[in-house]
Amino acid sequence: GVAPANAANPNISPKRIPFDRSHSSGTVFIFNQGTGPGTFDISLVDRVMLPNGRIISVEEAQADHETKAVADRVKSAQSLLQISPRRVTLNPGQGQTIRLRVGAGPADQAPAEYRSHLTIATLPPRDTGTTAEAAAAQTAASGLSINITALFGLSVPTIVRLNDLDVRASLENPRLTFEALGGTPKAPGPKVPVLTLDLVRLGGSSLFGSLDVRVQGQKGAPIGIVHGLGVYPEIERRTVQVVLTRPPAPGEKLEVTFTDDDNSPGKLLAKLAL
Repeated sequence: GVAPANAANPNISPKRIPFDRSHSSGTVFIFNQGTGPGTFDISLVDRVMLPNGRIISVEEAQADHETKAVADRVKSAQSLLQISPRRVTLNPGQGQTIRLRVGAGPADQAPAEYRSHLTIATLPPRDTGTTAEAAAAQTAASGLSINITALFGLSVPTIVRLNDLDVRASLENPRLTFEALGGTPKAPGPKVPVLTLDLVRLGGSSLFGSLDVRVQGQKGAPIGIVHGLGVYPEIERRTVQVVLTRPPAPGEKLEVTFTDDDNSPGKLLAKLAL
């Protein structure tokens, strides 16, 4: 949707915040790129990654018996992280540095990878709110009261590793199909080649990287690429779909690679030929 006039619109960088034994503090920068002032709440929310790649709140996942087992495996970093400040008010074009620090945590904290998601929520301006009494009076006078305020939120993973780094991956179960993307049920879009495969986490640490699909022996741009792919510790594998720019020609072989964008940027983690 389109942000309403004079609306605050936050941006945050970086988009991923990792900590380990040698890096126990860090910062993120919040910037109001909207056209109006805004007040932003900064909090930690536990979220879970599902095998289809969706990320939802742990609370939502625990309410569904099909996803509860995955949600129960999430190790929250909330008890380990300290954040300051927790609320900021920014004019258009103004920014604020948010400081994060890993505290001691409970004495019996197990060596593991912990994660919560730093979440920036835009609070509604004070003059758009209404009290219950005012709403009741307005409803009585007009018969109907509707008050809508657009809220914008951002969420970035904040990872605390209290264990040794163990990043290993594999690519499995590739299959090439032609799918109709876009359009409507009555007028579906044209069918395009889609490579579907499983990105598998073999080590104890989460994965975060890029997937490239190239024609073996050919230089130049890949015919398919997906950036920012993660597999968190609560799942062993996730299904990934890569839309290809063209179908492979008869006799062509494809090479799929997954490279690290986290701890060792550019390092090859997995390769598959088909």
